[in-house]
Amino acid sequence: MKLKGKAWRFGDDVDTDAIIPARYLISSDPKFLAGHCMEDADPEFVKKAKAGDIIVAGKNFGCGSSREHAPVSIKAAGLSCVIAHSFARIFYRNAFNMGLLILESPDAAAAVRTGDELEVDVDRGIILNLTTGEQYHTHPVPPFMQELLRVGGLMPYVREQLSGE
Repeated sequence: MKLKGKAWRFGDDVDTDAIIPARYLISSDPKFLAGHCMEDADPEFVKKAKAGDIIVAGKNFGCGSSREHAPVSIKAAGLSCVIAHSFARIFYRNAFNMGLLILESPDAAAAVRTGDELEVDVDRGIILNLTTGEQYHTHPVPPFMQELLRVGGLMPYVREQLSGE
């Protein structure tokens, strides 16, 4: 799987309230949540980001509450993945369960800037910065986790397994 998109850079410790503010948890509708994605980190983010774009962040992305609304809002906003130096453990698990690709790459997190064009080879664990020509490495996503992403997350995966598809 290869992805390509524009990078949107954020700093360290982006918490779930910055990703999807608690005042919007009156709904679990992905489209509603997408309309407020990253609003407390950048109020104009949803207007500026396009489908396929990529969030790049520092350490501990997704810290805070364990709400799965955070990865749902990012995925529903059309972002193709999040690359960070590191993720809060519960966010990491929730992201894959909700079908959102996330990748840890300290080198990419340190070097990539907003506006850089990135190409991500998920199978090989390579992130290419098309703007600067730099290449960064991440761990390839294991086949089982790629299968979760392919079907849209854990619940669709379980449904597919139970139906024998």
